[in-house]
Amino acid sequence: MNPNPAGSPNQYQQQPPYQPNQAPQAYPGQPAPAAAGERGKFPTVVLLVSTVLIGLMAGLFFAFDVSVMPGLAKADDRTYVTAMQNFNSVIDGSPVFGMAFMLALVAVVVSAIVEFRKGRRNVAIWVAAAAVAYFVVLLITFSVNIPLNNELKDAGDAAKMTDFSIVEKFKTTWVSTNIVRTLLCTVALTALSRALILFGRATRSTTTR
Repeated sequence: MNPNPAGSPNQYQQQPPYQPNQAPQAYPGQPAPAAAGERGKFPTVVLLVSTVLIGLMAGLFFAFDVSVMPGLAKADDRTYVTAMQNFNSVIDGSPVFGMAFMLALVAVVVSAIVEFRKGRRNVAIWVAAAAVAYFVVLLITFSVNIPLNNELKDAGDAAKMTDFSIVEKFKTTWVSTNIVRTLLCTVALTALSRALILFGRATRSTTTR
């Protein structure tokens, strides 16, 4: 008697031998497994986003270091105050800047956690170093630069000001801390660049196995 009558599926039929380069197959009743490329998209995207955002912040601070602040230093105090008040007003009211400024840290931290959980510890270390550097940037910003910006805002209309001592604070303290922010962002960007190189090597070696 034929144990497998015609027309009935043979659930015990032997599967073909496994091939190393064979794509994962789904069995009946099971969802299709995700492709390796799909599983690797999120770590790649979050690391790239982290690098771009940190690069944007480094570029912004650097622009103030080499052009904005030296240019303002050649102006009179009244012009200095008016210009800085306008700069701060535009930046504070920009949702693009606010999102990039804060999301940079979130993206870097998430990337470090993802890389650590994926077992790529050498990548995670460099991303974590970038996170620490940028966290210090935020600390400096909220403890030094923003209070000075608020003090300048509270000074009111530059045309009616008689005390311009705030200008000296900007020329010394604000400028100095902004240089530190630029250096820290550059350190973070360098660390992320190294992380990208190591990430590329690690993912290439995984996919070629």
